[in-house]
Amino acid sequence: MAKSYEELVSEARAETEGTDVEAVREELRSGGGVTVVDVREPDEYEAGHIPGAKPLPRGLLEYKAAEELPDKDARIVVHCALGGRGSLAAKSLKEMGYTNVANMEGGIKDWKEKGYEVE
Repeated sequence: MAKSYEELVSEARAETEGTDVEAVREELRSGGGVTVVDVREPDEYEAGHIPGAKPLPRGLLEYKAAEELPDKDARIVVHCALGGRGSLAAKSLKEMGYTNVANMEGGIKDWKEKGYEVE
């Protein structure tokens, strides 16, 4: 049976770790070695992104993951605008063998609403 986008995202959320913007900000501030991956489209990234975030659009994630994210055990937090694409990205990375991946729930929208810095 065919699945809707919402069903795919719901399944991905159930199968992956979620984190919130406060936890991600703290990971960045503490210098814990987290890599933030922005899976939005290039124009979305250019309009404003988390400082230091690595741009890796969802459509290229699986193709470029090994090159851009060589350490499969490193802490990686993915995010998008609201959380849907990020959940799908986290699931894909997990399926590719990445062991410490989370999706930042609420995406850049929540980040900006908290007043956190964007570039």
